[in-house]
Amino acid sequence: MGKRNLYLKNTPVDEALSKYLKALDGLLVPEREVIPAAESLGRVTAQAVYARYCSPLYNAAAMDGIAVEAERTKGASEREPLLLRAGEDFTVVDTGDPIHAPHDAVIMAEDLLEQEDGSVQITEAAAAWQHVRPIGEDIVAGEMLLPGYHVIRPIDIGVLLAGGITQLEVWKKPSVAIFPTGTEIIEPGQDPKDGDIIESNSRMFEAMAREQGADPTRFSPIADDYERLRQAVSDAVDSFDLVIVNAGSSAGTEDYTVHVLRELGEVLIHGVAIKPGKPVILAIVRGKPVIGLPGYPVSAYINFENFVIPVLNRLSGRTGRTAPQAEAVLSRRLVSSLKYREYVRVKVGKVDDRLVASPLARGAGAAMSLVRADGFCVIPQSSEGVEAGEKVTVELYRTMDEIDHTVVAIGSHDLILDVMADLMPALYPGNYLSSTHVGSMGGLMALRRGEAHLAPTHLLDEETGVYNIPTLKRMFTEPMALIKGVDRIQGILVKKGNPLGIRGIADLPGVHYVNRQRGAGTRVLFDYLLKKEGISADAIRGYDREAATHMAVAAAIAGGDADAGMGIESAARAMGLDFIEVGPEEYDFAVPVRFLELLHVQRFLDVLKSREFAERVEALGGYSLRQTGTVLYL
Repeated sequence: MGKRNLYLKNTPVDEALSKYLKALDGLLVPEREVIPAAESLGRVTAQAVYARYCSPLYNAAAMDGIAVEAERTKGASEREPLLLRAGEDFTVVDTGDPIHAPHDAVIMAEDLLEQEDGSVQITEAAAAWQHVRPIGEDIVAGEMLLPGYHVIRPIDIGVLLAGGITQLEVWKKPSVAIFPTGTEIIEPGQDPKDGDIIESNSRMFEAMAREQGADPTRFSPIADDYERLRQAVSDAVDSFDLVIVNAGSSAGTEDYTVHVLRELGEVLIHGVAIKPGKPVILAIVRGKPVIGLPGYPVSAYINFENFVIPVLNRLSGRTGRTAPQAEAVLSRRLVSSLKYREYVRVKVGKVDDRLVASPLARGAGAAMSLVRADGFCVIPQSSEGVEAGEKVTVELYRTMDEIDHTVVAIGSHDLILDVMADLMPALYPGNYLSSTHVGSMGGLMALRRGEAHLAPTHLLDEETGVYNIPTLKRMFTEPMALIKGVDRIQGILVKKGNPLGIRGIADLPGVHYVNRQRGAGTRVLFDYLLKKEGISADAIRGYDREAATHMAVAAAIAGGDADAGMGIESAARAMGLDFIEVGPEEYDFAVPVRFLELLHVQRFLDVLKSREFAERVEALGGYSLRQTGTVLYL
């Protein structure tokens, strides 16, 4: 008769898991491997992935029609139609065709009155860049496509390939050995007799492990034989990252698992305070995790979720995922056509006690909006849209736990936000940063409406020459703080070699310029500098052409669509442009004081002050970390 296991405890689940993972620190070291992007579905990125190419690669027609120079269509009207001649005034284009200079607009085919000699009449002037997808509209070379620790989805593969990524580094799938045990168990398909139990748990474990991105191997059942079990576990430890032994973990006379594991290694936990599922064994054998799970299916399932999945997550960089639905408040009005059911991609964040859904780009070509989205809401057919402040049902791509631990940033764009988004889950697993780029003023308005935790901002007060603080004091009545970010260099981005010899703001009249959107801090600074030089906005060709990010400005210049634009030095470096320094500015984060108590906001601060962040930002160039992470209470 075998001896009974008299060492079962009632360790609380959280305590047991914490003790086990702490003991495994330094032992669970995931390995990396390089795989084809086309075969990366479900894998986890080992580091951030950056685009090699822009998408579109060139200025592309967004409609079938004719490519024209917008300036030459001025004056066209119903009363005075304008005649355009083929080859002289326009070129026929189909959707997706390149648009070459001097053409900068497309007129749709249905808006043309064709003449017998091949010329066309138009009754309305074309606006510059209408129906044209500019280079880098969706993806800009050098921008982060995916952060590290990201589970790759089908849409991500499309974006990776569109951005020129054919191979990428991912975490290697952890290998898992699964041993069903027990003299009484038989394989599915065998005819059971009295006392037989059809074995199914191991196949469930196999599927659950595969769902978690692991590579499981299920072995044939092992009878209740001490030596056979000891040899099987010993051999598996040498070849696999994780070993699971099913059944034999309780207090029966033939439950050998705990004795085998004590002989081979160290048993840290035997028994947890959970019902059903008490007899769990958490052990380490020769530096490898070995977990004994109870034989009852419900107990086995519950404890796989509680203990095996966290270990697999450490080995693979994954977190568990579900696809829940939730009610969220819409941050801005959505207008929709009565003809269609529309799927709107949204960023979702929990601010105070409510979920806020912020719509992303709705264009058919905006694949990156799917990558950035946290979910989508559906506007039904026959609905004209949804008003701001109304509740919508959102189907989430991310779990509520991830959303609960996500810092929502809305405001000015900077490359350091990509760095922060990459480092948050790497340094503090389970914490994330979500950023939406609407310009400094747009971000502060979102903060005031309670739609964000913090707003990246770099607004210069013309009267005092002070960044951010005067604006916050004017706009907010609740207690506010300013987290100091980076001092960054603003300047004029020009083509390599500076062929036009641009030396400063005074040289910009007459050149093709690309501007930032209204409310952006860079635009505010540019307007201030124009005023200082006594230059009218009307003198700047392209003043009304707006780009949403510094990288989009750089892409337009690198692609030959503009001669100059204002932006940050790191964007110029990323796109291989020359940079004419204008001066330093302060890029900070406005935050209500009450949000500073949130753990994920504290993690944001920790990352901002980390050595890893400093190293990454210094490599970008054009920044100073003089006050980074300092909190000023206003």
